[in-house]
Amino acid sequence: MFPYDQATWDVVDGAMFMGWGGALPGLTTLIAAIICVVVLVIGQRSETAKAKTFDK
Repeated sequence: MFPYDQATWDVVDGAMFMGWGGALPGLTTLIAAIICVVVLVIGQRSETAKAKTFDK
């Protein structure tokens, strides 16, 4: 069900997605940031291990 009187995008004046006004946007952003940091740490460890083989 459309939350406005008219079913047109012209009446939408702000953000419109599930979870707006609650904790969901912040929670999903935090989860995404944690995943990004974990991927960066794992990638850095992998590249460091590969670089050590060339230093020998």
